[in-house]
Amino acid sequence: MLIEIKIPTPGESITEVEIGKWLVVDGDLVYKDQEVAEVESDKATLTLAATESGQIKILIPEGETVAVGTIVCTIDTSVVPEKNPEKEPIASELFPEPKEVAVPKSVKNNTPEVTAKSEEPNIKITPLAHKMMDDNHLSIEEVLSGLHRISKSDIEAVIALPKEEKNAVTEKKTFSRESKREKMTMLRRKLSERLVAVKNETAMLTTFNEIDMSRVMDMRSKLQNKFVEKHGLKLGFMSIFTKAVAEAMQFHPSINSQINGDEIISSEFVDVGIAVQTPKGLMVPIVRNAESKTVAEIEQEIKELAEKARTKKISVEELTGGTFTITNGGTFGSLLSTPIINPPQSAILGMHNIVDRPIAVNGQVVIRPMMYIALSYDHRIIDGKDSVGFLVKVKELIENPERLITGGRNPEEVLLGL
Repeated sequence: MLIEIKIPTPGESITEVEIGKWLVVDGDLVYKDQEVAEVESDKATLTLAATESGQIKILIPEGETVAVGTIVCTIDTSVVPEKNPEKEPIASELFPEPKEVAVPKSVKNNTPEVTAKSEEPNIKITPLAHKMMDDNHLSIEEVLSGLHRISKSDIEAVIALPKEEKNAVTEKKTFSRESKREKMTMLRRKLSERLVAVKNETAMLTTFNEIDMSRVMDMRSKLQNKFVEKHGLKLGFMSIFTKAVAEAMQFHPSINSQINGDEIISSEFVDVGIAVQTPKGLMVPIVRNAESKTVAEIEQEIKELAEKARTKKISVEELTGGTFTITNGGTFGSLLSTPIINPPQSAILGMHNIVDRPIAVNGQVVIRPMMYIALSYDHRIIDGKDSVGFLVKVKELIENPERLITGGRNPEEVLLGL
């Protein structure tokens, strides 16, 4: 029996997609629910899965743009694979006698990579990958078993490595005149168009402030273990800023407004887009009704959405909408920047790196962990008074986190009914 695999409808506004990458080779044996291709739309990268097991025939090459509903491949179910790597990972076949792998629990910052101590195979782990494994309680065996199979592209990537990385014996090239040319993905092209349109179609300004992060960092350090025990995940700064933004909106609702033709749309709900950097480009999944959620609920949702975005499991609906956006360049070391508005929204908050700096407190110079924050806004709809006032309110809430449970008001005034 021949099964046809068609391009599904990613969202109401999407009529065509681009075949970004085939994850299998024409003629491969595939298994039911196995991911066979990456599909690029102008909003997200999605995956295409096999609906049945069998032999695949690819009809549309990589890089082609096709309409929704187009048949891109077929699966001959009369050719049945002997076993499913989802149930019997190839990694276990490669290592029939697994050896216990000891990995140091701590990694020094100045160590470029950590080598797992085992006779075979010799596995190298970067500090970031090691931290991600620790955060998600993953062993090396679990990571290897999750790979399922070694593909043609994996072998080609190893072959393309410089000899010094494969053998660590030859000298490194001193210079190169080579260059690489590749087609922009549909997502990257759309992102480029939107960024240029924002600069041309809005009256964008940016205002800045700085936040003393001492209180939030102390709270996070003091209660992190309890938070993990209670909610099963670590507390980050993004969820606290998201809650602070949602509370500050109540005092400056114009920040949460949008222009639609000659009308201004003011939403009572606060749907916050969280900018996430992925291998395919920037994606902005939405935390809806942030004003009605706790910090723990926001943290959980951010984690789930970010993971979906990075693994290409996120839906178009989860990327659609939003009344405000937060981006955190501090994760990459940015000290200060001017973020670009995400239309049709009217403002975006930029978080940055936390750096110990000398500041004046009660007439004394002290060292505090400080963060610069930036608010880019559309001056056509947001006045300077509201933009500055909003940023000051966010600063006030972060420096006094107890106000996040009193609607942004002074707890003493709330207590006394003032």
